[in-house]
Amino acid sequence: MSKQASGPDSTAVRVALWRAQHAQIDPAPHLLEDEIGLKLVAPANGWRNRPDMKGQAATRYRAGVVIRARFVEDLVAEQSDRDVVQYVILGAGLDTFAQRKPELASRLQIFEVDRSIPQAWKKQRLVELGYHIPTWLHFVPVDFEIGDSWLDQLVAAGFNPARPTVIASTGVSMYLTKEAILSTLQQVATLAPGSTFAMTFLLSPETAEPSEHGKASKSRSSRKPFISFFTSQEMLNLAREAGFREVQHLSGITLTKRYFPHRMDSLPPSSAEEMLVATT
Repeated sequence: MSKQASGPDSTAVRVALWRAQHAQIDPAPHLLEDEIGLKLVAPANGWRNRPDMKGQAATRYRAGVVIRARFVEDLVAEQSDRDVVQYVILGAGLDTFAQRKPELASRLQIFEVDRSIPQAWKKQRLVELGYHIPTWLHFVPVDFEIGDSWLDQLVAAGFNPARPTVIASTGVSMYLTKEAILSTLQQVATLAPGSTFAMTFLLSPETAEPSEHGKASKSRSSRKPFISFFTSQEMLNLAREAGFREVQHLSGITLTKRYFPHRMDSLPPSSAEEMLVATT
C-alpha cells in the first residue's frame, strides 16, 4: 500500500520536511524549530536531495510555510491571553503545535481536523515515538470535499461553538473548490463572537509576482493540483459575504517585514500566498 493510501498526504509530508529544514539549514534567527514532523515521517536517507527540497523556489516556499506557522502560533498565544481556550486546526496534517508547545497547548482544547486515514496514521506514529496523547488534544476525522460537516464533527468531539475560538486553515484552500471554501467561511462565521479565523490563500496568477506560481508548482513536485486562486479583494469580499464582522488581508510583504525584518539572504518567501484574518 502506498504512503498516500496508508499514511499522510504528500503535501503534509512536504510541509513537515520544510519545517525541519528551516532549523537545519537556514541561517538564524529561526521562526520555529520543528523536527517532530520529520520524526513522524522518518524519510529515507537523502531526503534533502528530493527535487522539492532544493533550489530557490523550494527555499522561498519553505519560508512561507514557517512564516504562516509562526503567525498562527503567535495568534493562538495572543488569544489565549484573552481567555480564548479553543483552537481548531482545519487540515491539520502533521502539525506538531501540541507536542512542541505543551505549556501553552495544555491550557487549550485543541481540535485537529483532517481525513480519517492520515489522522489515524499520525496518532499511531505519535504513540510509537513516545508522545502521550493528552485529553485536551482531540482528533476529528472529516473529509471536506465529500460534504462532511466539520462543525458537526467538532461538536461531537467536545467542541463548544458558543465559546470564542481560534480557527486556522493554512496551505489548504488552494486544493479546495471555491464552493467548499465559501461553505467553510460561512460555518466559521456562525461561531461565537470574538472568534478568529486565519486562512492562507493563493493569489490569482495575474496578481502574483511573475512566475511565482510556476516556481511553486515545480518545487512541490506533486500530482495534487492547485484549483482555487483569489485576488486579495475577492477574498475579503468572500469573507464579508460569509458574515464575518471584521476582515483583514495580510500580504506576503507585510508578513515578511514582521518576521524577517533584517534578512539579507534569499529566504523571504514566495509572493503567491497571502493571509486572511477574519473575526466574528
